[in-house]
Amino acid sequence: MPQAAGGRGRAIPSLRPSQSRFMADSYCVHRIIEDPEWCLIAVPPLTELCLQHIVQNFTNNPVLDRLPPEDQRKVLARLPTGLPLTVTANLISDEDYWKRCCTDRWQVCDISNHGGSWKRMFFERHLENILKCFVPNTTDPDQVLELIPLCRGYVRKLEVDQFLPPVKEDQKEERDDLSDSGSDLEFGEVCIHHYDLRALVPALPLLEELHLTYGVKECGMNFEWNLFKFTYQDCCNLAAAVKMCHNLKIFKLTRSNVDDDKTRLLVRNLLDHPSLVELDLSHNLIGDKGARAVSKLINCSKLEILHLCNNQISNEGAQALAQALAKNCTLTSLNLRLNHVEDEGGEAVGHALLTNTTLKSLHLGGNRLAEPTALVFSQVLTQNSTLTCINFSCNPIGPDGGKQLLEGLRCNQILTEFDLRLAEVDEESEYLISQMLWANRDAARLQPLLQQPAEPL
Repeated sequence: MPQAAGGRGRAIPSLRPSQSRFMADSYCVHRIIEDPEWCLIAVPPLTELCLQHIVQNFTNNPVLDRLPPEDQRKVLARLPTGLPLTVTANLISDEDYWKRCCTDRWQVCDISNHGGSWKRMFFERHLENILKCFVPNTTDPDQVLELIPLCRGYVRKLEVDQFLPPVKEDQKEERDDLSDSGSDLEFGEVCIHHYDLRALVPALPLLEELHLTYGVKECGMNFEWNLFKFTYQDCCNLAAAVKMCHNLKIFKLTRSNVDDDKTRLLVRNLLDHPSLVELDLSHNLIGDKGARAVSKLINCSKLEILHLCNNQISNEGAQALAQALAKNCTLTSLNLRLNHVEDEGGEAVGHALLTNTTLKSLHLGGNRLAEPTALVFSQVLTQNSTLTCINFSCNPIGPDGGKQLLEGLRCNQILTEFDLRLAEVDEESEYLISQMLWANRDAARLQPLLQQPAEPL
């Protein structure tokens, strides 16, 4: 028997083989239970490892189309939104992915302005942002040109409310010495052209709406008149671009200092346009010559809506528009608010409406119209059977003018909107006119029900 250490002679009991195995098994079980890191679930399935690899290497190896539908959804849900558009534009059509791209980039996202499509919204706003930040002679034009093949199948509307001019550091000191009067306008005549849209607009075959404003937003203390200069060369480039955009339906060029010469240039390129139905040149510097040019466009196109509000059109320009309106058979809405039409122009428009049978909405607010115009429109209300909306607000129509309009409205069952706010019409006439309009609205609501065929018994 073996002796104990120190020579005291105490025996150490030996273990049988079965006891040794039991103690070893107990030791292993104890270790498994106590180890918090040990877990079978920690090893992901091979399918999951493959999907992770695809997501991590998607830029270099986009194999989305070769995956089953369920795995495609998993990959799309994990893809980062910052992937290059050269990879995702023509490969990914999943709306949830493009929704993530939009919401990660912009705080306010309203897809109702983009046909209800998140992908269309992303490419339209992405292209708009590039154009708003483009600085001629500084920004690389390839930033726009390289995007065309990626977005041409999705962009239907562009709203660009800013165009930056070239940066000219060498002229900064000279500009600082100029006043805020016309001197810096003359100085800025030297080459401050903006981005040329001729390379972009015709290359977007689905483009239907184009809203442009040549100016700079939030310029702050760096304000200069040159920042809002829409040059003649800019107009030439834009006119050529719009002429080649055959599917364009809505064209808006507002707050861009468009004068008569530029208006005539634009109209010359819009004559016989195959699809243009709405033109908005509001808040510009268009006078009588520009209005005469637009009058030629009215009967040489398919225009249905024309906005010329807040310009410098006087009675001569209004008379030219009225002559075209008398023969027109497509225009349904005309807005001449905040011009200088006065009674001569207002009477001319009224006489045109005695023969016109298509116009439904007319806005002549803020044009210094008085009783003579009201007298003509009293006759218009009696004879015209298409006008449903007239706006005479902010005009000195006067009490007698209001009575004339009231008399004409007694025989009218079509007009449903007649704005006479701040028109100096007496309260009684205004009240009676509103009652007649309510009656016309009720009749208009009931008319579709009365036209429905009776169901057989």
